Amino acid sequence: MMTSVSEQLKVDLTVNGKIYCRVTEARRTLADFLREDLGFTGTHLGCEHGVCGSCTVLIDGELARSCLTLAAQARGASIRTVEGFAGDSGLHPVQRAFKQHHALQCGYCTPGLLVTAVALLERCSDPSEAQVRQWLSGNICRCTGYQFIVDAVLSAAAEINDRHAPRS
Repeated sequence: MMTSVSEQLKVDLTVNGKIYCRVTEARRTLADFLREDLGFTGTHLGCEHGVCGSCTVLIDGELARSCLTLAAQARGASIRTVEGFAGDSGLHPVQRAFKQHHALQCGYCTPGLLVTAVALLERCSDPSEAQVRQWLSGNICRCTGYQFIVDAVLSAAAEINDRHAPRS
């Protein structure tokens, strides 16, 4: 059955641990749904072609370009945006490291880079510089030259590993 362009669909999903249910157009992107319908403006829109990585979010733990994903495709999914990383105790170690290592300038690419870095560190707690560069290769930054970003991710990994290291 074909879906009409203007058809309205019910979209229920979980964002950063909270359940949301909205009715939206069948063609609405997840990026627009997150930003305009739910107020998660940390998800940035850059190229809107899935190339720059600014709109990167985690859908059921997997990296995804929210500008290429329809909100209806994410029904029932658990989504994490950059707003979901800071906790009661403050900034996530990756966010803190970005600040400490001057890994952002204009900040437009930063949410996608943060999401990607967190996903990397959740899968590989002690990445090499080459692994960090490979993971971040899908995120374009026009301001920093990447070295400070790589340094920040490696610093965050060290902090996370130190926090989990057994104490004698």
